[in-house]
Amino acid sequence: MEKAETPLQHVQATIAQACQIARREPGEVTLIAVSKMHPAAAIEPLLREGQRHFGENRVQEAQGKWPALREAHPAVQLHLIGQLQSNKADDAVALFDVIHSLDRPSLVKALGKAMDKADKRVPCFVQVDLGEEQQKGGCPVAELPALLDQARSADIPIAGLMCLPPADIEPAPFFAFLDKLARDHGLEGRSMGMSGDYETAIKLGATHVRVGTALFGARPPQD
Repeated sequence: MEKAETPLQHVQATIAQACQIARREPGEVTLIAVSKMHPAAAIEPLLREGQRHFGENRVQEAQGKWPALREAHPAVQLHLIGQLQSNKADDAVALFDVIHSLDRPSLVKALGKAMDKADKRVPCFVQVDLGEEQQKGGCPVAELPALLDQARSADIPIAGLMCLPPADIEPAPFFAFLDKLARDHGLEGRSMGMSGDYETAIKLGATHVRVGTALFGARPPQD
């Protein structure tokens, strides 16, 4: 593989290579550039290169930088990948095109109401807690069927499943398990894989990979 000129080209080439190994088409994988904690000045070069899917962790941060960026680049698709508080459901529905962190009945209720009020249906990935790490959020595996039923009853479009494997543990078994859960429930989307493991995730069925550090470098220090 020739040396890529930019981080985006390098990640795109790596995705293509992983897809080739998995006998998949690169178009089956959506690259989400995770721009959380990065300013507009760091995002604009990727926009100029044609990147259109971006991920943010917090509603308030996204509200501060994305309206102006989207005015200049209306084709942008904005993904909320962080935990969502129910009281931010209205703001999330207004700003985001996809939500990756639907994980509990109270949030189903809040998002359903927000979507009804806005007359806008936002596709959601159900986040599954595969590593039994409550601090990361996620629906326990045993409660997944009921949560999916509740979301469908609230007319929330289900895009698929999402997971955050435990840090410092081989992620492949978690990705394989999420892939199986998605198949068992007839869901197309698998949001899994980040900068350190997105190649593995693609080989195990990822349809959306959330890549930050490999595109932007280290995150700036928080205030």
